Amino acid sequence: MILITIPTPDVSITKQDAPELSNIYGFTDFHLISRELGGIFMFYNDRDELLFVGKARKLRPRIKKHFEDTVSVMKDHRDEVTRIDVCVIENPVHREIYETFMINDMKAKYNVDKVLYK
Repeated sequence: MILITIPTPDVSITKQDAPELSNIYGFTDFHLISRELGGIFMFYNDRDELLFVGKARKLRPRIKKHFEDTVSVMKDHRDEVTRIDVCVIENPVHREIYETFMINDMKAKYNVDKVLYK
């Protein structure tokens, strides 16, 4: 048996109510997320339910794309996201393993690929 420990988030940003600064769906702290490093990201709602897990070679552009893209799985659920957790993981194999494990172990609500528990 393989034991996988979910990494502690390196960055966590929270949606702001009525933000005064420039924002995307209420998130003003995208600058805290690395533009150049790879890793995994998790979207949570206000009840701390995991909505979506994803991986990226470059985190910030990929996360922003989920809020701007018309084909994202999250396009109809963007308003539900209240927290984004990010773990920097440079090794692409490790990113793949963590993403698949978290989708299935934590039962991410809107992930459709890599789902083995349904």
